[in-house]
Amino acid sequence: MARYIDIHPTDPQPRIVERVVALLRRDALIAYPTDSCYALGTRMDSHDGADRIRRIRHLDERHHFTLVCADFAQIGQYVILDNAAFRAIKAATPGPYTFILPATHEVPRRLAHPRKRTVGVRIVDHPVASALVRELGEPLLSSSLLLPDQEDPMTEGWQIKEELDSVLDAVVDSGDCGKEASTVVDWSEGYPKVLRVGAGDPARFE
Repeated sequence: MARYIDIHPTDPQPRIVERVVALLRRDALIAYPTDSCYALGTRMDSHDGADRIRRIRHLDERHHFTLVCADFAQIGQYVILDNAAFRAIKAATPGPYTFILPATHEVPRRLAHPRKRTVGVRIVDHPVASALVRELGEPLLSSSLLLPDQEDPMTEGWQIKEELDSVLDAVVDSGDCGKEASTVVDWSEGYPKVLRVGAGDPARFE
């Protein structure tokens, strides 16, 4: 049964942030709020976290996981950025965008696209998500909480708890968050290509 953890949406309590991060360090899989919609999150080094996300969302090995990072310095450890990508992505973050880029050797092979060796990265503009990543000290391996039989993501913590109680370790509820997944921009070929239109305005990358 998943733990239900209520946290303040704009001023997350440090003791609650520490409690959630303690769970993550014990390989927990959580649902947590972002600036676009709720997401599934676990540590990059989690023994089975990636596989659990794949099972919940019915994803195959070609799915691009997202590394939710604390800041641009952290992004630079995990993906390769040319000058054009650096400037454009920096101008759009933090915000509801996910960028697909070539992965560095810091990204475990099992988490990158098997053929392209790419991975998603983003910096979330949400106090709770930001606090969790900073306290954890490393990116959160994440995927939008969009279930295979639903067109829209769930937007309320109690609903997620009710639906996924048996497959999550914790639900971090800070009230309603966004109702759209992030906009996904593939920059792995040296230019932007919008793969999914979501909460972020795609016009700046079209």
